[in-house]
Amino acid sequence: QVQLVESGGGLVQAGDSLRLSCAASGRTFSEYSMGWFRQAPGKEREFVAAIRWSFSSSLSSTYYADSVKGRFTISRDNAKNTVYLQMNSLKPEDTAIYYCAARFRKTAGFTNLDEYDYWGQGTQVTVSS
Repeated sequence: QVQLVESGGGLVQAGDSLRLSCAASGRTFSEYSMGWFRQAPGKEREFVAAIRWSFSSSLSSTYYADSVKGRFTISRDNAKNTVYLQMNSLKPEDTAIYYCAARFRKTAGFTNLDEYDYWGQGTQVTVSS
């Protein structure tokens, strides 16, 4: 069982930056692929970014939605059991609840939310214009 707790959301202006964190419980964090998803009001939850499991934080492959590529960066610190989402050049359309998700040794299908086993409670990100 893995518990995920997101933090770092808030209200910012367009062009600002935020860093979201997702702290995971458990001793095998390095063996979990992690994803960030978001859900805006009235819309379906969508994929944002993912990072593959790896015993070395620096060698994990990363994946991004086209809408955030070049602006967002996902990273992980296995020693801290934490995954991060650095969000730069934020836009009003980035406004959503951001969720992190986990699946043990996931190697494919990172964009599919149905393939993740564990979810956090979400953190609100609001970007004003």
